[in-house]
Parts: sequence; C-alpha cells; structure tokens
Amino acid sequence: MVLISSKLLGVAVLASLACVVLPTRAQTFPSKPVRVITPFPAGSGPEVALRLVADGLSRRWGQPVIVDNRPGASGFIAIEAIKRATPDGHELLQMDNAQMAAQPFLFKKLPYELLRDFEPVTPILRNYFFVNVPIGSRYKTMTDLLAGARAAPNQVNYGSWFVGSPGHIGAAMLEAATATHMTHVPYKEMSQLYVAVGNQEVDWAFGSAASAGGMQRAGRTRYLAVAAPQRVAAFPDVPTVAESGGPAGFELSAWTALLAPKGTPKAVIEKIQKDVAAVLAAPEVKDKYAAMFYEPYALDSMQFLQQLRSDTQRYGDTIKRLNISLD
Repeated sequence: MVLISSKLLGVAVLASLACVVLPTRAQTFPSKPVRVITPFPAGSGPEVALRLVADGLSRRWGQPVIVDNRPGASGFIAIEAIKRATPDGHELLQMDNAQMAAQPFLFKKLPYELLRDFEPVTPILRNYFFVNVPIGSRYKTMTDLLAGARAAPNQVNYGSWFVGSPGHIGAAMLEAATATHMTHVPYKEMSQLYVAVGNQEVDWAFGSAASAGGMQRAGRTRYLAVAAPQRVAAFPDVPTVAESGGPAGFELSAWTALLAPKGTPKAVIEKIQKDVAAVLAAPEVKDKYAAMFYEPYALDSMQFLQQLRSDTQRYGDTIKRLNISLD
C-alpha cells in the first residue's frame, strides 16, 4: 500500500511540475533580444507593418525586437535563415499567405515543409484586393466586365505582377467561379503592372490599395470592386465583387504572419500571440495600419491553421488547374 501511494505521489509531483514549467517559460520570455527575419525589402508595406509590431513588442517586453531583412529567392533566403534556429521564441519568421499556401504547388522542390519546420504563431495584417481598371474603361461594374468576357472569350485580358502571383491565381479563381476565359498578361513588377493598367495596355488587374493606390490617386485607374466580404472602410463607395455583379462570396486577400521554429514551447507561442494582439489593438498602430490600408489581423494557432488550410485549398486547386510551375 505504501509502495502504491509513493508511485501515485511521484506521478502527482511530476504532473504539478509540468504545469509549472510551461507558464514559467512564458514568464521568463524573452530573456534576450528577439530577431524577426522577413523576406520583404526595407520600406515595403509588409516590412513597415512588421516594424510597427516589433516596436510595440520591444516596449512591452523590455527587450529589443530586431527586424532582419533577407529579401530575394522567393523568400527562401529568409526561410533558410530561421529554419534551424533554436526553438525558444527568440527567432521568428515573417511570411505571407502566398508563400505559405501557393509555393508548395508552384515549386516541385522546396527547401522547407511549412508545418514540419515551423510553428504557426499569429498573422499580423490583412488587406483585400481591388479590381483595377483604366479610368476610361468601358467596364463600370463586374456585370459589365464578366459580360464582356463571356461575349468574347480570351479577348478580355488582365495583368499580374508575375506568373503564379496572387493576382494571377485570384483572376483564375474568378474565371472558374464565373465560367469565363480571359487572357493573362504577366509583368515583371507591380509598379510596371499598374502603369500598364493606367495606359490601357490591359483591361484590368487585381491590386491592393497599397500597391495600386498610386495610379488610382493620380486619376489614371479606378477601383471597380473589392474582393472582400464587405466594403472597405477607406473606400465606402467601392462595392464588393458580389455587390457589383460578380460571384457571391468571392474574396481575395493578402496577409502576413509570424512563425517560429518547430518545437518552440506552446506557452511561449501563446505569449507572443497575446502580446502581438495587444500591440495591434493599440490606437496608434491601428491608425498607422489604416494609413497603409492594412487591417490588424491577429489569430490564435488553431484559427491561423484554419485560415491557412482554406487558402491552401483554394490556391492549390487553382494552380493545379493552371498547370504552372516556377522551377
């Protein structure tokens, strides 16, 4: 009887210790500067948004949160730099949903496997794409655009910033949802693309208010509709795709998130999630995000995974249908 009691006591002690260890790790994190590697170049929208979060976390944690830019190679340089980092929360990675959801279908060989190599932490921003047309376009609504595409298959064309880009995949999703066939015209970079829309070289292109806004503010292009569940606060006069005559529920968004090396303690991840959400809720951060046409976007790990699975399904189905590869 004494022996059994001793065993039970030992199990109880171990269980109670386990309950103490996880919160303790979170309470002592961070114990040194935190580095966030980003594949986005300095001054780009996602990078500027990340620096706002990093500054807020630095103040909350009393430790520097350093943003380390590693652009190039489709994000692979940044991913490789963090993949084998110590899994303690002091090394994080920023990625966007296209890198997470589309690249596994666009590349036959990837130097990483997302959920094998990383722990999802939380998104930090989201923005929706607008249907951009030349200011003098004959298309006034999505009904007009889709009617034109149906009347003349492959005669209506759209641009994107490269083959396999979210703008390309999103347009292919729209074609599939509306049984239309249009012609894709790829460009080398975003700025070139929206100049082409303004010059009427292409009939339309998806673009965010940040990337396509320069030409829109210059009066060269206009937003026909936004691929969002509801109108965007900064553009209350721009209807959703569904309101403008497009398919119901059609959405196309970009979002970026933080990930940690695989094996990072759950308690540390939850602390980062909680503190990022608090930073994103601060009025000054909301205002600065709004100026960039970004929406603060924080999720817990399960919500993050649900969003990622949804995007992966949609992107994967479309890329397979397009039969495109980037390697």
